[in-house]
Amino acid sequence: MTKQSGFDELGFKETVDLLIDEVKALYLADEIPWVVGYSGGKDSTTVLQLVWSALADLPEEQRHKTVHAISTDTLVENPIVARWVSRSLEAMADAATAAGVPILPHQLTPEIDNTFWVNLIGRGYPAPRQKFRWCTERLKIKPSNAFIRNVVRANGEAIVVLGTRKAESTSRRHRMEKLEDERIRDRLSPNGSLPNSLVYSPIEDWSNDDVWLYLMQTDNPWGYDNKDLMAMYRGASADNECPLVVDTSTPSCGSSRFGCWTCTLVDKDKSMSAMIQNDEEKEWMLPLLELRNALDVADDRHLREFRRMSGKVQLFHDRPIHGPYTEEARHDWVRRLLEAQTWIRVNGPDYVAEIELVSMEELHEIRSIWVFEKREIEDALPGIYREATGEDFPGPSLENVLVLRADDLAVLRDICGGDDLHYEMTRGLLDVERQYRSMARRAGLFDALEKTVRRCYFDDEEDAVDFARRRSLPFEVVAADADVINIDRTA
Repeated sequence: MTKQSGFDELGFKETVDLLIDEVKALYLADEIPWVVGYSGGKDSTTVLQLVWSALADLPEEQRHKTVHAISTDTLVENPIVARWVSRSLEAMADAATAAGVPILPHQLTPEIDNTFWVNLIGRGYPAPRQKFRWCTERLKIKPSNAFIRNVVRANGEAIVVLGTRKAESTSRRHRMEKLEDERIRDRLSPNGSLPNSLVYSPIEDWSNDDVWLYLMQTDNPWGYDNKDLMAMYRGASADNECPLVVDTSTPSCGSSRFGCWTCTLVDKDKSMSAMIQNDEEKEWMLPLLELRNALDVADDRHLREFRRMSGKVQLFHDRPIHGPYTEEARHDWVRRLLEAQTWIRVNGPDYVAEIELVSMEELHEIRSIWVFEKREIEDALPGIYREATGEDFPGPSLENVLVLRADDLAVLRDICGGDDLHYEMTRGLLDVERQYRSMARRAGLFDALEKTVRRCYFDDEEDAVDFARRRSLPFEVVAADADVINIDRTA
């Protein structure tokens, strides 16, 4: 019979006491630094409490190495959870110092180049999907891995302590069991993605109910009330309930999912929906839910370019593989995001009066990508910002580096007579000229000009698809059809 609880064999108190002794023994065994993953959720809170209890039991002279508690803020976390985690880390730092416990909290964020909005609005990456899951690596994995690598670089090794449990999912169980044969000791496995690091998973055999039982029976050492954590989970459950002692058919509070409010890898954001439904005070999050649902459309091809990011037209089953969001769509996303932010600041509770759904640093990066990488020299962001917020954009003027002023570009668009591709090409060529104008050595000029022309030399999407289709045919077929002898098949 499958064990239903990690406490079945020895009972609650003895199981916890033995686990704390195990943590102490592992801590004292060597000089390898520890990194504990902390998200503010139930599992990571449980693990950090166990580590804290073990360190507090040791004589002060044996607390010989720092335990780093790292939390990654993706910058698009559920705002309620983000606030909880941020305040928790502050309380943790103060309590650890006061108690002489060598736990040092760190809040990590992705590099500006990797944030969600810089990639979606700036570069035009479409909303993440299971087959194009570009967000997880950039937002979560890279910041934490960079921190761990720095620890390894400074110390040679690191032990990463995680709240992963086999009961979380079948796939998680299989991954953890696969590594058991390579274990150094119980619950200590090699890290499959980071060399010179090990993964310690002290609560791997606990159920959801085991976790909650522990949290309700054990005081939080950094002064947070675990009942408040439970209330947050309960508020994110559709039925507003959070049972602890239940039969196997009854879901635990652990089924509540917290994560990025922009996440389109799930069918719907059930936790945010439940929070809004269960608490009128949280109705201010409705604009976030609406924006997230707008991103999550089954067929978004009307919002995306018919070309890939490189400008090439590629076919799949004789249909174009659509690329990034169009300029118009990106303008719309940033407008809606800023409008949501402005509305929440005015209509939400006091603690969100200065909320940043998108930071000014991200907006500056988006502006730079639009103007200098995508050659959208209208410099549209300041105007969109003014319309959405009622305030002037707090950034420098780019008039000195732009080829034409906004009214000149409006005339150019009129001259192009509604031909968007013709306008895009002319605008791009003007920017190439600006870029190379002051260079003494103009290496790469002709390549830049050619790239700009190649990107836009179609009449429209239908013409581009027809060209791509013809390019994929054998040379003899194309030659006969076009009645030509010499055709550049690489064009």
